[in-house]
Amino acid sequence: MEYPQLHFTGQVWRPPYEASSQLLQITSGCTWHKCKFCSLYHGTPFRMSPLSEVEEDLRVISHWQPRARRVYLTGANPFALSYNRLMDIAVLLRKYLPHMVSFGMFARVTDIAPKSVEELKKLRHMKLDSINIGMETAHDPTLEKMNKGYRASDIISQLSKLDEAGIRYNLFYLNGLGGKGCGVESAVATADVVNRLHPCIINIVSLTIFPESSLYQDVIDGKYEEEPEIERLIEMRTLVDRLKIRVNILGHHVSNTVPVTGALPYDKAAVLREFDKAMAQFSEAELKDYRNGIWHL
Repeated sequence: MEYPQLHFTGQVWRPPYEASSQLLQITSGCTWHKCKFCSLYHGTPFRMSPLSEVEEDLRVISHWQPRARRVYLTGANPFALSYNRLMDIAVLLRKYLPHMVSFGMFARVTDIAPKSVEELKKLRHMKLDSINIGMETAHDPTLEKMNKGYRASDIISQLSKLDEAGIRYNLFYLNGLGGKGCGVESAVATADVVNRLHPCIINIVSLTIFPESSLYQDVIDGKYEEEPEIERLIEMRTLVDRLKIRVNILGHHVSNTVPVTGALPYDKAAVLREFDKAMAQFSEAELKDYRNGIWHL
């Protein structure tokens, strides 16, 4: 028996907490493709899935997972699609998956800008309840150096719209991104911005440079010096210590030499102790050996 295949193109990523979600490709690749550190969608040009293709996949899903309750739309940043396009997709989701409770996706900060608060509220009404955003940092010099295409002020203005619309969002913080000597500055700047917002989760991932990224060449050319491992631990500790909001910290990604999780503010003291214990126990060389052993994220 030949089983129908869903349309997945290139790399498919999803957050760990979307493990039980039904995946549906809406885009492939990234609309930006300019972040110096990124290798996640290397070699995959941006492509928007035709609605006919989306509907074809939904027919398959409705046959095999007719009671799917959560759908995660894949691609680097499907939220770059227009409001009207996203509404068309939401209508199809409700048509083919009547038991669906919610759907989510990845987004860039800049993807929010073209959408009004009223449009965001309408998307929320159509069951879009959460977005994962690769903020990376709110330290303007690092954002500029890494060619993220936005500034800290954009993070505040655009994510505030999500707060107003009632759409939950989770942030990704890229520890070590600023390079040697910039860790504490990045953590302080990011905490100051995030304390003005209401994220549900802050995912901490530690920068691991792969040959597919343009930052790899900068390292070879001596234009960028990686942040030492102990400094990265100090950076993460600083970020957690300065956060004053209620937020969940997920720092158990393979790239982190010290995995931590916790619900702030309740678990803050315990998380800080984990960093202190690790800095007392492990040497720079031991931590670097671990990072050198990471071959894939």
